[in-house]
Amino acid sequence: MQFLSDNAAAVHPAVWDALKAADSPDSPYDGDALSAALDERFSQVFDKPCAVLWAATGTAANCLALATMVQPHGAVVCHEEAHIEMDECGAPGFYLHGAKLILAKGEGAKLTPETIRAAIDPIRDDVHQVQPHAISITQASEYGRSYQPAEVAAIAELARERGLGLHMDGARFANAAAFLDCAPAQVAGPVDALSFGFIKNGAMSAEAIVLFDEQLADVARYRRKRAGHLQSKGRFLAAQLHAMLDGDVWLENARHANAAAQQIAGACNGRLMHPVEANELFVHCTNSERETLRSQGFGFYDWGEDAARFVTAWNTRDEDAAALAKAIADL
Repeated sequence: MQFLSDNAAAVHPAVWDALKAADSPDSPYDGDALSAALDERFSQVFDKPCAVLWAATGTAANCLALATMVQPHGAVVCHEEAHIEMDECGAPGFYLHGAKLILAKGEGAKLTPETIRAAIDPIRDDVHQVQPHAISITQASEYGRSYQPAEVAAIAELARERGLGLHMDGARFANAAAFLDCAPAQVAGPVDALSFGFIKNGAMSAEAIVLFDEQLADVARYRRKRAGHLQSKGRFLAAQLHAMLDGDVWLENARHANAAAQQIAGACNGRLMHPVEANELFVHCTNSERETLRSQGFGFYDWGEDAARFVTAWNTRDEDAAALAKAIADL
């Protein structure tokens, strides 16, 4: 009964079918029909024009998007526990040719205009100090917290006021959309670039870089090739994205994962470190309690000395979620 990560979940059957259907000759790289159709498909999802590039990993999607708006002498403002800071092995600095990350605080791993200002206001506007060029927020956050549309809008207003780009790491964008129960355009808000995650939600090896500025898209295409991410048979990545969009598979998968998380959350009896607003649960429990859960067959990650992280997925079985809920309630 695995609750380690939604990265460990199975590939959705619709994705396997789409990969098989795409297994016929077409133009290489991103010149195939499936890749060419992505702009229109995602423009329909977000109800406004956008350009879409596939990428094989979330790290590449984040960094290639940020590389379109941040110069090597600049910086990205992000939360001090953001994935680009904690879990990407310095990839932003690598892809952005030395640009740094400016770390800001915020409850639940969410930024606010106030915490962003606290991080950037002390920076002098002169050549001796690294200047912020962009802000990156995570939807849902690293603690499974979802930004409300008004919260994204407030950060976007600050970004426009300061002339900064705005990027959204949407590794669990689908889970945020399911929780917020509003249109994707509202969940993303007025961001310049979105790394729309699909791998955690049922895809095999495809993420979408969604760019709402065609000039950024022009830069991203060159950056992707230079970084070695323009795959020769790109139709197999595009096929996965189409399959996830067809019939709103992406949203139904996220709803299932979120529902499983809520079932478990209901049994946590005051142990939750954060409200459950996506498919992650951070639960206070002692080392002996964690060992008890593991002895019953549950897989999960420790979270510091006195907590554990449980992540549900699109294919989490109802009986597994019920069993974990009971096991936590019985601790």
